[in-house]
Amino acid sequence: MSIHPLFKSLTGAALTGALLASLAFPALGETVIRRGNGGEPQTLDQAQISIDIEGFIQRDLNEGLMVYDIDGKVVHGTAESHTVSDDGKVYTFKIRQNAKWSDGSPVTAGDFAFSITRLLDPATAAGYANILYPIKGAEAFNKKTGQADGLGLKAVDDKTLEITLERPTPYFLQLLVHYTAIPVNQASIQKHGKDFTKPGNMVTNGAYMLTEYVANDHITAVKNPNYWDAANVKIDKVIYNPSEDQAATERMFEAGELDVVYNFQADQREFLTKKHGADQVFAAPATSTYYYVFDNRKEPFNDVRIRKALSMALDREFLAGKIYGGAQLPSFTLVPDGMEGYTLPKVDIADMDQLDREDAAKALLKEAGYGEGGKPLSIDIRYNTNENHKKVAIAVADMWKALGSNINVTTQNLDVKAHYAYLQEGGSFDVARAGWSADYADPENFLNLMISSNKAFNYGHWENAKFDELMKASYDEQDPAKRMKLLSDAEAMMLAEHPIAPMMNYASLWLINKKVKGFNQNLVNEHLTKYLSIE
Repeated sequence: MSIHPLFKSLTGAALTGALLASLAFPALGETVIRRGNGGEPQTLDQAQISIDIEGFIQRDLNEGLMVYDIDGKVVHGTAESHTVSDDGKVYTFKIRQNAKWSDGSPVTAGDFAFSITRLLDPATAAGYANILYPIKGAEAFNKKTGQADGLGLKAVDDKTLEITLERPTPYFLQLLVHYTAIPVNQASIQKHGKDFTKPGNMVTNGAYMLTEYVANDHITAVKNPNYWDAANVKIDKVIYNPSEDQAATERMFEAGELDVVYNFQADQREFLTKKHGADQVFAAPATSTYYYVFDNRKEPFNDVRIRKALSMALDREFLAGKIYGGAQLPSFTLVPDGMEGYTLPKVDIADMDQLDREDAAKALLKEAGYGEGGKPLSIDIRYNTNENHKKVAIAVADMWKALGSNINVTTQNLDVKAHYAYLQEGGSFDVARAGWSADYADPENFLNLMISSNKAFNYGHWENAKFDELMKASYDEQDPAKRMKLLSDAEAMMLAEHPIAPMMNYASLWLINKKVKGFNQNLVNEHLTKYLSIE
């Protein structure tokens, strides 16, 4: 058994006894929360995570300069304060004097400079590196046209970090809450290499530290006594259950084996509310979009007529209202409604009656040489294992089969980490399910998914030089209204080519035991364990 640095000062005999006791019995008065996490993380390496189920664990273990508070607002985390230069390009952060790693060593400005540099290093191959491109020299370094010493990162002293940007970025503090800006412990990485995320090796600076990781069974973290705000952390141990079987986790919740469950069967919402009460069944609005993506590299999905026809045939009202029980809202845009200052583009198919859409879809297929009287069309839908996604895929298959007797639709599923790993690594497909929840409340966070150079998240490999130019212009535009107009124009251009089929803006679904306090619904769907307590 490898030993966490926290325990290194203990003698061998005392250490062995303490560990055995802690594993065998809960400590006297120990408060434990069991969280249904909704899936197995691909990794706990900040540079490689990309989905919410990984973020839930990572945000408990490590803390950035800025964090989300209980209401999902951006507040100071490991930084106690910050200032911004008059030109909006230089941010100076003061790191808390009592900020420490779980091994007792101080958290320094150099730790953040090292962590961000590591993530931007092209050798790290971080799929989310573009999030930090506003930092001076970041894009050039990440794309191998610049060097690390050109980055706008400067540790002025141990507790002062200066970050210089390429241009003023109004949402930069929101970017610093993202996984990419979460620090890693340099000494641990240098000692353990890629194994630095294993229990016993992982040194963290957040409210919790990792003690167990049993793949496909459970992940355990315990309170970090060296965390700067440990006195206000009320839960001693977190046990994450990674099951994707929603029926099973619903039963575990009912039996009291899970206190918090992320994602339940949406069509069971009314039943679950009657059974457990409205105070335990949450469907919180979220800045999230549920969509299908077409592989634009392969025939016939490289034909805009095919993509548009398939998008038109989707009965979004049925999917949102029936399968999701009204917990989702139909959508024809990638960017959710409600982004401050942003006007959603007009989508021509949105104003049509569903029956008219279906007729127009059949005509487009015929024009492209498919459907009734034309070539047969085979479509395979990929989705990540989840009862809600399965029901959507089955319904969509029926909608597409209705376009012609020679249209064949199949489905296949993988667990969530394998599904997204396949897409991010450039695997070939016909149609794949995807979802995106805002990392920060700006339309750019959704639209940058479609930039041709975004190899990690532009799953369908759609390319449009004019779209890329509009996005680049938006980064250079300092007038807020003009910038939003550029983004809206870019989205309109993208939607006209239908590389994706937006379907719904969806809610975050949670089951919360009434004894759990401090779980506040918020748009960013972040609920750090440090804010929770057990009554």
